[in-house]
Amino acid sequence: MSTLIEQIALCVENGKVNMASPYPPQMKGQPGSDELTKQALEENVLPDDILNKALVVAMNKVGQKYSENKIFVPQMLLSAKAMAASMNHLKPFFQSGEVKRKGTVIMGTVMGDLHDIGKNLCCMMIEGAGWEVIDLGVDVKPETFIAELDHHPNAIVGLSALLTTTMVNMGVIITSIREKYPNTKVAIGGAPVNYDFAKQINADAYSKNPQDMIVWLEKEVA
Repeated sequence: MSTLIEQIALCVENGKVNMASPYPPQMKGQPGSDELTKQALEENVLPDDILNKALVVAMNKVGQKYSENKIFVPQMLLSAKAMAASMNHLKPFFQSGEVKRKGTVIMGTVMGDLHDIGKNLCCMMIEGAGWEVIDLGVDVKPETFIAELDHHPNAIVGLSALLTTTMVNMGVIITSIREKYPNTKVAIGGAPVNYDFAKQINADAYSKNPQDMIVWLEKEVA
């Protein structure tokens, strides 16, 4: 069992999605996270172990490497794809309640902004860290966040923006959320924002990258 767990973790860390994937070159022709996760479940490895001992561990390493500039966005995206391939096999166990998530995060790019690469990467990394992620997409209005909070009142909200012209909408959304859900925690991220702006609009956190967001989330549930 431990060998399969280690192999899955290695595939995710290195971005090896499946047997057909040519990347990374040193793993060409070998099974990827897709095949190995399927095999592990068939051999009765606990889904919880696959999540926590393989995917979470691997994505933590990926996030750390990114923070230290040892890898860059393309490598992170490949690792996230490998993680997602494993997650597809685990989703039935999440839905049945057999595997517990750490919590729920509602993510969206704010209204007026159609950029989603950073938000998508953050969503994948957070999911790989063991959280349920509800991705509302781009150009998300305050009422859409509030409607989702009606279904998940204990969720944490993440707001993304890439433009200086749309970052101001983060404050509008936070104000709207707090009117109905004053205790909801909100984190912001994106190229034009920083810690001072987060304080200015009463956000609870500013994350400069996905790993920052994950570290903050872990503190919130500690």
